[in-house]
Amino acid sequence: MQSDKHIIHMDQDAFFVSVEVRKDPTLKGKPVIIGGTSDRGVVASCSYEARKYGVHSAMPSKLAKQLCPHAVFVKGNMDAYTKASLEITEIIREKVPLFEKASIDEHYIDMTGMDRFYGCMQYAHELRQKIMKELYLPISFGLSVNKTVAKMATNECKPGGEKNVELPEVQPFLNPLSIRKIPGLGEKTFIKLSDMGIKRIFTLSQIHPEQMQKLLGRNGLSLLEKSKGIDYSPVVPYVEQKSISTQCTFKADTIDVNLLNNLLTSMVIDIAYQLREKKKLTACITVTIRYSNFEDVTKQATIPYTSLDNVLIEKAKDLFKQVYQKRMLLRLIGVRFSNLVSGFEQIDLYSESNEQYDLVQALDKIRRRFGEKAVTRASIMDLDI
Repeated sequence: MQSDKHIIHMDQDAFFVSVEVRKDPTLKGKPVIIGGTSDRGVVASCSYEARKYGVHSAMPSKLAKQLCPHAVFVKGNMDAYTKASLEITEIIREKVPLFEKASIDEHYIDMTGMDRFYGCMQYAHELRQKIMKELYLPISFGLSVNKTVAKMATNECKPGGEKNVELPEVQPFLNPLSIRKIPGLGEKTFIKLSDMGIKRIFTLSQIHPEQMQKLLGRNGLSLLEKSKGIDYSPVVPYVEQKSISTQCTFKADTIDVNLLNNLLTSMVIDIAYQLREKKKLTACITVTIRYSNFEDVTKQATIPYTSLDNVLIEKAKDLFKQVYQKRMLLRLIGVRFSNLVSGFEQIDLYSESNEQYDLVQALDKIRRRFGEKAVTRASIMDLDI
């Protein structure tokens, strides 16, 4: 087990709800549900008051209404959530030597080595206070010897908590917890282990490695290590996951706008697929063109975190329309996604494009099996550039 690491996990408390409460303080203390109100709607987030009634994210809104009929439904605003997320990240960036933005509402901070100059718990406390004071958003944190235990510490002290689990306390802290609390342990694995009588982390930690590998493969060994408080995964610097991009230089300079828009669509589809395969979301899109006289022009826009083709294609085409102002031949076009964070699509859980996300998932499954070019849009099939 690592003993020389000092890892902080910071996580916003009911982040989407907190942003809505900041905008409308009358919502404070009420059971608030972020999500669509139609029968096809889905809960994207909910307040702790709503959770007491059994409401949770990804639950159908219809069921959430039945469980908590007096809940206040808010459609949600991903622009506002994205902006708040970036504000939090900027405060953390200014105050710590190394951090990883793990999702729209959580960060890992590596304070290893800094403990000689600062008390890590005190430093984390002051950072948490700064975020709450400047942004009026509640946040909790856990401090421990690695990312897994730090995250579990945060989860145990939320909402509005601070928890330090030092090395001698790691196993006593983990032992009584449900195996469900282990990050990365899915529902199917939970049921499988529970059916075998393995319900607490202490029980899991006693299983022989060979048995775990036989039962769950490599994932079984990873879960066994986590049950013993072992996790060697590093805090990955945020700047290292800066962007993903592609560009195309034409065989012959062109002024064909339809061709250029179709090509842009193809490029966005390709890198959006890569984005989803890396389990990333983007909050910034940039389009670059190069005229035949070698003049480069670039335009970028901040967008709500997404990885959906349709959203990104629409924004890319809009940027291209803005950037291509001269009726001059083009020799190159490029598109880049930046401000990347780890995570899955949450944006449209409460809007009409839930079907879009289902379609994207189905198409990605085909691509994984038959190759990236196995399925594409008819309008870009015959591109020859």
